[in-house]
Amino acid sequence: MTDFDPTDDVAVRAVLLARKADLTRLIASSKDSRAAVELDQSRVGRLSRMDAIQGQAMAIETDRRRALDLTRLAAALARLDAGVYGVCVRCGEEIAAKRLNFDPALALCVDCATEG
Repeated sequence: MTDFDPTDDVAVRAVLLARKADLTRLIASSKDSRAAVELDQSRVGRLSRMDAIQGQAMAIETDRRRALDLTRLAAALARLDAGVYGVCVRCGEEIAAKRLNFDPALALCVDCATEG
């Protein structure tokens, strides 16, 4: 977690783009983990295959979450471009700086996020 001034558009953009680049790199580097599991029983035992299948499922879910985070980062960049970054998309109130430092892609203030 890096502290930045959420009112400084340049700093916000730098943080969002850095996180986007990190996620993109992680998705690319995990390609092998998502590959199909070989089911040749003569080469791999049943438990090893089960471990490999479980590892593959976890890698796929991790990448799904990373893709969701990329979407959230793109939306935050769009809000920044529109001049409404740091404003709750539901109620229009300002999102606390500590909250944005925790996750700069957040779109909801604490009150709206806890309402569900």
